[in-house]
Amino acid sequence: MTAATPLLEVRRLKTWFDAGSGVFSRGKSYVKAVDDVSFSIGAGEVLGLVGESGSGKTTVGRTILRLIDPTAGEIIFKGVDIAAAPQSALRRYRREAQPIFQDPFASLNPRMRVEEIVAEPLIVHGIGSGRTDRRRRVTEILRLVGLSAEHMGRYPHEFSGGQRQRIGIARALAAGPESSPTSRSPPSTSRSRPRSSTCCTI
Repeated sequence: MTAATPLLEVRRLKTWFDAGSGVFSRGKSYVKAVDDVSFSIGAGEVLGLVGESGSGKTTVGRTILRLIDPTAGEIIFKGVDIAAAPQSALRRYRREAQPIFQDPFASLNPRMRVEEIVAEPLIVHGIGSGRTDRRRRVTEILRLVGLSAEHMGRYPHEFSGGQRQRIGIARALAAGPESSPTSRSPPSTSRSRPRSSTCCTI
């Protein structure tokens, strides 16, 4: 992938839902939640998708993440068409594309400590050689979003809304391909993030 190649490119994406057959219809009808959407995102870029409620913004995000299968179109991530990939081939992609939920109060398990929340993707993807290694990784990721190791033993209800959102971002970054604590030094500001990962706000 060259410097000019988009990290993510969406081409003529369609996501239609079967609305069944109406009394007066001659066949199946569809709800066209996403219809012919195209855009591209380069490494380090941020794209804002704007529209009224019900216009399909969330469906676009869920389709890009392959939480919903597209009806038509292409989702090109690092040169690979994710839209055409079988579910069995999406595990690696799921390490690099993660959702960050808009509601930080509903998206975090209130019974889990911060360390458990951020470490969960590491466990799911088999990253780290044990609890000590995962703990180091969690500490580094929390620093990336402006938190510290002192926060690891606390529960979500002990944080402000902004801090909870940071925890959600940390969880999204945890399984990224650059999550090794020795692979990079902490950035100077909490706005920085690994450029190899794509995060999608839904």
